[in-house]
Amino acid sequence: MTYENFKLRTDEQGIVWVGIDVAGSNVNTMGTPVLAELARLLDEFDAQPPKGVVFHSLKSSGFIAGANIQEFEAIGKTNDVAAATKLILTGYDLYDRLAAVKYPTLALIKGFCMGGGLELAMACRYRVAVDDPGTRMGLPEVMLGILPAWGGVKRLPQLVGAPAAFDLMLSGKTVDAKKAKKLGLADEAVPPRIMWNTASGVLAASPTPRTLPFAQNLMTNGFLRGYVASQAKKQVAKRARPEHYPAPYAIIDLWQKYNGDVHKPAATESCSMQSLLSHSTAKNLIRVFGLREKLKAQAKGIDFKAKHVHVIGAGVMGGDIAAWCALRGITVTLQDLDAARIAPAIKRAADMYRKRLRDERRIRDAMDRLQPDVTGDGAKKADVIIEAIVENLGVKQKVFAELEAKARPDAILATNTSSIPLEQIATALANPARLVGVHFFNPVAQMMLVEIISGAQTNPDVARNATAFVDQIDKLPLACKSAPGFWVNRILAPYLTEAMRCLDEGITPETLDEAALAFGMPMGPVELADVVGLDVCAAVGQVVGGEEALRNAPKKLAAKLEAKELGKKTGKGFYTWVSGKPQKGSASAVPAGLTERLITPMLNEANKALAEGVVTDSDLADAGAIFGCGFAPFTGGPFNYQRSKSA
Repeated sequence: MTYENFKLRTDEQGIVWVGIDVAGSNVNTMGTPVLAELARLLDEFDAQPPKGVVFHSLKSSGFIAGANIQEFEAIGKTNDVAAATKLILTGYDLYDRLAAVKYPTLALIKGFCMGGGLELAMACRYRVAVDDPGTRMGLPEVMLGILPAWGGVKRLPQLVGAPAAFDLMLSGKTVDAKKAKKLGLADEAVPPRIMWNTASGVLAASPTPRTLPFAQNLMTNGFLRGYVASQAKKQVAKRARPEHYPAPYAIIDLWQKYNGDVHKPAATESCSMQSLLSHSTAKNLIRVFGLREKLKAQAKGIDFKAKHVHVIGAGVMGGDIAAWCALRGITVTLQDLDAARIAPAIKRAADMYRKRLRDERRIRDAMDRLQPDVTGDGAKKADVIIEAIVENLGVKQKVFAELEAKARPDAILATNTSSIPLEQIATALANPARLVGVHFFNPVAQMMLVEIISGAQTNPDVARNATAFVDQIDKLPLACKSAPGFWVNRILAPYLTEAMRCLDEGITPETLDEAALAFGMPMGPVELADVVGLDVCAAVGQVVGGEEALRNAPKKLAAKLEAKELGKKTGKGFYTWVSGKPQKGSASAVPAGLTERLITPMLNEANKALAEGVVTDSDLADAGAIFGCGFAPFTGGPFNYQRSKSA
């Protein structure tokens, strides 16, 4: 029998190797046609059982990315909950069928293995994970406002224990091959050179599947089950409110009440897929996934790849930009006036690499790619040069005048300015068409958005290449027109300014932050101002607000600037910071109308900026607000939010 999405071969031991190769796609996803073929495949194996089956990917991009989100998006646009529910139950029953077969099955996982892909792997008897930098395993459904409905809520706790399973499912985070082996998610974690032999060997040995240790079994299957569920809900409540994000609470309830069986909840129960799919959060978060893909699509087809990046300025932003680029495999030279200024950036990079890579060889390789450069000679060889120094027009102009004479003619000259119009910086260049804005956000390792700023003089090809570079380092590029504050800071400044005015009126920082959290923002405006830096907030506010901002500067903000209490980076701002965390008191009851007072200036400014063409369309504008400002993701962005309110 032939298949469109699977390629089969049988070896001399009678093991069938099922190569997953979804037709017409660069990645494997589990949509309706693929599930139907998998059912036919199992029919064939029922009729003539093989000695064993290995599922592996024929795509270089990874194992399986998950369910076909485009299919869910299409269903979401028609609000056809019944069709979505049918797809979910079909997948659940099919994976249950796979889990029950008598012959041994194994998933050989190289590259990403997400959502429905990991659920398929968990339905197999064994899993071999390839220890490769691209291998990541996880269940990110919660980030789409839904739950792992093809058996993930049932099988992951049985493999790794309920506490570890909740840690993965409720956050959507991923693990590498070694971590998967340590947790019990993978039976083996091996280098690529022996992955085929290992898969054959595991099936030949056919060991008894791993069972949970005694303590984990008590928490997963025994009398501690209810306690684990209650503790998980307490942890979720610290990060997400059920009215905004019902999915994590549904995951816990589906496991506790029904052991992950999606057939059992009544359609009206909050842990049912019908309930989740009917909720606006799922529709909006699935939309946000599409917006993310739309940002990434801006780099499609651009033939540019940086091999060497030179960063000028080893402060928090410049140092972290350099560290991130080196993490993504690029040679980086980091320039500042002397080695003492570069040393803290190197230390931060080493700390980040240890946390993210957890492999001495890969940590060493990343550190080798990050090179201190006091003389600035790296600029002569770089494909991309990023200026990330103080927000001072005169200083930036001087730097770029010197750079133009030193850099290769084809090198991208980029500024990380957060608010200064490019036209002003470009006056220092003989060829101003070379200058583009590549604006990262703090903290660089966590903030995915990068604004690509085109001034009136910027060569479109330079902006396109900058877009490709941002995609190369796994960030999300947002094309913006040069204007005071660009997109993110343009709409963020009125929001933060309004919060500063509220502080002058005597409203406490904790109460202001609580008002924003109640709306769904991931962080309150006062805490955010402290994180960004009060000096940066003041500078951006003045650039965006002009003379009026100077005349009406918030008094408490001015006092903090005078006292050099600039927020997290100095250890004190509106909050005192200890070990990277703000020390907060209790919030007072949020006054009626305070949330609207904070959010409305942001919405008004977004409407103005969109009308001025700072961003080309409302979808990209929503994406920029979510990934750059943290605008409540469950709303789908400021424009989607306004449309839903007026509907």
